[in-house]
Amino acid sequence: MQTKPPSPIAVIGAGPAGLMAAETVAAAGLPVLVLERMPSVARKFLMAGRGGLNMTHSEPLADLLGRYGAATARLAPAIEAFPPAALAAWSATLGQEVFTGSSGRVFPRALKASPLLRAWLARLASQGVEIRTRHRWLGFAPEGGLRVEGPDGESLLRPAATILALGGASWPRLGSDGGWTGLFPGDGVAPLRPANCGFRLVWSPHFAERFAGTPLKRIALAFEGRTIRGEAMITREGIEGGAVYALSAALREAIAERGVAMPCLDLRPDLPAAEVGRRLSQPRRAQSLSTFLRKSLALPPVAIGLVQEALRGGMPAERLPELVKALPLRLVAPQGLERAISTAGGLRLEALDERFMLRRHPGVFAAGEMLDWEAPTGGYLLQACFSTGRAAAEGAVSWLRDTAPPPGGPRVID
Repeated sequence: MQTKPPSPIAVIGAGPAGLMAAETVAAAGLPVLVLERMPSVARKFLMAGRGGLNMTHSEPLADLLGRYGAATARLAPAIEAFPPAALAAWSATLGQEVFTGSSGRVFPRALKASPLLRAWLARLASQGVEIRTRHRWLGFAPEGGLRVEGPDGESLLRPAATILALGGASWPRLGSDGGWTGLFPGDGVAPLRPANCGFRLVWSPHFAERFAGTPLKRIALAFEGRTIRGEAMITREGIEGGAVYALSAALREAIAERGVAMPCLDLRPDLPAAEVGRRLSQPRRAQSLSTFLRKSLALPPVAIGLVQEALRGGMPAERLPELVKALPLRLVAPQGLERAISTAGGLRLEALDERFMLRRHPGVFAAGEMLDWEAPTGGYLLQACFSTGRAAAEGAVSWLRDTAPPPGGPRVID
């Protein structure tokens, strides 16, 4: 097996975390080799850009950090070192000024990823970063180094340090399929699960046929003491959308524990329950239920269809006001990873030291979505990928300068 010439730092994976790691290492004056298994880089990043590229959020940093739940304490140093303001300033240096939307979400003015990515790749090239696509990491070699498969077959790479940014497993056709999880048998990998995902429930054939693809606007979804106002979308097999994604972690865990989750949908969150009850107490006369609900509450057809679904499912008609304000949804499973926005699970954070180095693999660092954290949509996902990519790179540079180079490896000069 051929041995490739050594490179001080190898980055495996060319998504946001990997490219940020490469830039950070190059800025420190060290050569970088980036390996990406797909034919082109940052495919999921480009897909995210189709929705405007929500890069981060403008809320106070303490509130933002709280979005990472159980991982907050571990991620906080990385995000505090490269917070939203720093990310916005970095984007501006690439000619992509950002703006803050009415929701507090932060976007590039171009509202897409491609201009930023083109400028970013040009900067990396000017820094001497080498990117090799169609190269898959196969794992650690028994004798040390990295096994890599490229167009010319398998080879052995012996970097002085390695930064892994392999992603999760959502939208696997874009590159990150989670296949790397089997390469860490002793390091503790939490199972990969869908996050920020839709959920499956059983609609009647009539409802699914008529309303699949129909948005639910200005609704609120409540589960276990949390209520999220926003929008959702009816799918043929269930429901998805922003209000659902915000509760997806709790819904997913409830299904795993009990086999079902039962959130409640408020179809008129702007109207108090008493007012809904008053309007629905008026005589229907000869009106159909559909006409009555439309005229009394200005419900759209999809909301009326949901109420009728519940009534057909056995809910008594006298509970009509309750159905409008708290219509139960029986969710039986999350959508698969192929449709999830992000991934929960991954390399457990306790497997890493404070420099994001794997405790069992000195000189190997990890960043991005492959780590065991999750966050809601709203810019929090990309923010943590950028920040941990930068932190892992700084950890690698620091480790190299504190540690003698491996036998036969390059000597790093400060």
